[in-house]
Amino acid sequence: MKFIKLFNISLCIFFILLCNTANAALTQQQEEAKKKGIELYNQYKATSAIEPLKIAAEGGDDEALYYLGEALRKNNRFMTPEAKKAYESSAKKGNIYSMIRLGRIEDDLCSTMKNCPPGEESPSSWVIKAKSLAIQRSTQGDSESMYLLYEMIGNDDWLEKSAENGFALAQFRLATKYQEGGGTFLLPSRRSEAIEKWMKASAENGYPPGMMGFAAARIEKNDLSSFRFWNEKAATLSYVSGVFGYASYIGGIEPTYGFQSDPVKSYALLTNLLELDGGGNVINNVNDTLPEVEKNMSKEQIAEAKKLAKTWKFTHPPLSFYPDKLGY
Repeated sequence: MKFIKLFNISLCIFFILLCNTANAALTQQQEEAKKKGIELYNQYKATSAIEPLKIAAEGGDDEALYYLGEALRKNNRFMTPEAKKAYESSAKKGNIYSMIRLGRIEDDLCSTMKNCPPGEESPSSWVIKAKSLAIQRSTQGDSESMYLLYEMIGNDDWLEKSAENGFALAQFRLATKYQEGGGTFLLPSRRSEAIEKWMKASAENGYPPGMMGFAAARIEKNDLSSFRFWNEKAATLSYVSGVFGYASYIGGIEPTYGFQSDPVKSYALLTNLLELDGGGNVINNVNDTLPEVEKNMSKEQIAEAKKLAKTWKFTHPPLSFYPDKLGY
C-alpha cells in the first residue's frame, strides 16, 4: 500500500510538471520551419527534415521535438544521443509518442549494437508514464489516447474504443486487422461488412489511406462511382498513392475505371510527384507512366500542364505518404 501511495504521488507530481512545462508559442519562423520539417518527414526525406525541425525545436514545441527525434533516428537507423535528447525534451512536455519511443529503446538497433545512449529515466519508467497519461486523457474522451493505449498494451478493446470514438487511424487499423483475419465473425459476409464499415468511417473522417481502402472495397462490388469519388478525394488531399492512381486513370493508362480523360491534369500531377526523390519508390512508377501520357500530348498541352502543376501545388496540401506516426 505504501508503494502504491508513493507511486500515485510521483505520478501527480509528474502531471503537475507537465502543466508547468507547456509549449511556449513558436515564432513565425519556427512555426514555418515546423510545418516544412514535418512536410519533408512525411515525404520520407528524414535527412532534409532535420534542419527545419531543429529550428522549430528551439521553440520547445513537443511535436517538433518528437519529429526531430524521429528524423535523427531514422536518418542514422538507430537511436543516437541527439535523438534521445529530443525525445526526452518532448516527453517532459507530455508527448505520449515520445514516451512510447523512449520506452521501446530496447527494440532499437542501438540495443543490438549495445550502444544505446544513457537516458534520464529507464525505458520502463517512460512506459508507465505514457500509459498513465494516456489513461488519464482517455477518461476525458480522447480517442487518440485510446489508440495509443492499444499500441502500448496490444488489447483490441482499446483499438475498438478508439475507432468507436472517431479516431480515423484506429478505424483504418481496425478494418485492416479484420482484412488480415483478426476478429471473430460467424460468416465471411459479416467480416466484409465490418471491413467496409470501418474503412468508410476512416474515409469520412478525412484519413486518405482510409479513403483508398474504402475505394478498394467499393471496386470489389463494382461501384465505380464511389471508387472514383474516394480516389479523387485522396488525391486532392495529396496522398501519394491517391495522386498517382488518379493521375494514371485520367491520363488514359488502362484500366481507367470510368474516369474522364484529362491528360493535362494527369501530366501536371505526375510531374509534381517527381519531387518525391526520397523513399517510397514512387519515382520509378512515375518515370514509367509519365512518358505514356506525354506521347499523346501537344506542346501546347504540355505547357498548360506545367502551369497547372504549379497552381495545383499552391492550392493543395503538400504531398504526403501519410506514414504511421509510430512506424519504424
